[in-house]
Amino acid sequence: MRDVVRKALDTARARGAAYADARVVTRREQDVVTKNGKVESVSSSQSRGIGVRVLVDGAWGFASTSVLDDREVMRIAEKAVEIARASALVRSDPPVELAPVDPVEDRWGSPMKEDPFSVKLEEKINLLLEADRLMRQDPRIRVAQGSVSVFREDKVFASTEGTYVEQSKTETGAGISALAAEAGEVQRRSYPSSFGGDYAARGYEYVREMDLVGHAEQVAHEALALLEAPQCPSGTTTVILGSGQLALQVHESCGHPSELDRVFGTEASYAGTSFITPDKLGKLQYGSAAVNIVADATIPGGLGSFGYDDEGVPAQRVPLVRNGLYVNYLTSRETAARLSRHLARGTAGGGGGAGGGSVGGGAGGTAASNAAGPDAGGGGGMAAGGKGVRSNGTMRADGWNRLPIIRMTNINLEPGDWSFEELVRDTKEGIYMETNKSWSIDDKRLNFQFGTEIAWEIKDGSLGRMLKNPTYTGITPEFWRSCDAVCDRKHWHLWGLPNCGKGEPPQLAHVGHGTAPARFRNVRVGVGKW
Repeated sequence: MRDVVRKALDTARARGAAYADARVVTRREQDVVTKNGKVESVSSSQSRGIGVRVLVDGAWGFASTSVLDDREVMRIAEKAVEIARASALVRSDPPVELAPVDPVEDRWGSPMKEDPFSVKLEEKINLLLEADRLMRQDPRIRVAQGSVSVFREDKVFASTEGTYVEQSKTETGAGISALAAEAGEVQRRSYPSSFGGDYAARGYEYVREMDLVGHAEQVAHEALALLEAPQCPSGTTTVILGSGQLALQVHESCGHPSELDRVFGTEASYAGTSFITPDKLGKLQYGSAAVNIVADATIPGGLGSFGYDDEGVPAQRVPLVRNGLYVNYLTSRETAARLSRHLARGTAGGGGGAGGGSVGGGAGGTAASNAAGPDAGGGGGMAAGGKGVRSNGTMRADGWNRLPIIRMTNINLEPGDWSFEELVRDTKEGIYMETNKSWSIDDKRLNFQFGTEIAWEIKDGSLGRMLKNPTYTGITPEFWRSCDAVCDRKHWHLWGLPNCGKGEPPQLAHVGHGTAPARFRNVRVGVGKW
């Protein structure tokens, strides 16, 4: 593949590109789905192709192909240059500038003990059918479903700046669910999470550790119990969110609004922009002092982990929220350079001082390096000397035929120091909610409403009766400011989400969210009037 990408880059440069990069991506996927004692579907796919991105006269051009012979590769490199040159003629924004990145040659691979593609299809099917059988012991379980999904991506990236990187990533996921129905009432329970279960950048050992069969009867039991459970009350109360639900809360109300292309309005039509505008950087009290959120692409096993993004920027651990203060964005090389210009003009800044480890910061609008402090872990920030913001490595594309855009990595709520038992005992009255059922959030990522599959009442420091159809609503910064406790590392889990949608045409990203249960005060719950 080195010769293939070199041919693309040489052609683009010869045709006048100031910058070019090329990605050769090979993907392989397998999905198995069972339903009510039968195999509903088995699918397998593989694709390979190359995408070439170029910068000419301050404008981008991109072209791709699934044919990797020299003639075709040269053709699409020329096509990318033609598109960029045409785009420059109608460009209304300032010319694209790229924040610097150090060239590198490297290889990276995700951890794996057991290759999921080597596990026989019959074994995967039998696992799901046995869990299915155990869930359908009661006729009120009308639908039992299960799935196993495996994915591998091999990628070669090279740029005209001298970077050449090879990466291989394997992902595995699985889940089961039971739907109970009786007398017009329908309830569902899922394990280990809803909407297909849980995923990790690991081998088939991850599916074995889930023990789907061992949890099948409990899943069905809870679905049946929900049929008889009382309705979640309406009002304002204390809420403890379980780790799985909190992962989606982080995804929607912190991950997406942190994407700097949304902030600048260049990503808007698919799912909106962001309320965290540059003037709030280093100033916005996004949450309470208990809230620390990081973007970490370095965690082994995370769906949002990698060695290098699709601009050749190394994976990093970067704070987004530190002790409740919003300090950083998810950036690309282009948006990092644009943010530098904002900071230089003083339109963003204030807040954390020179050692604060944030992008915005310091008196007079000078910015501190976000590599300062233990949480940054190499994330590029705006240096005190004004060298400019560097990308923190979040550009990724959904395959070889898509342009890279800013995507979440592993956006994690850092653990606190509470055990779950201590947190419940410390709560006089409230509701514990778990497993997402529905979500809705506005196009600024401010106003939201979430529903979960199940909840339990908390009375005098103890979990009480089960509640059905629980919902809660809030406004993002008010909600996170009401967080007064987060459980410890023992209760922290890195969830995998393989279907985060963004972009036009739509792209799906594989992202992760590490969370532990957390408590929020004065939350509106239920669907009644307040």
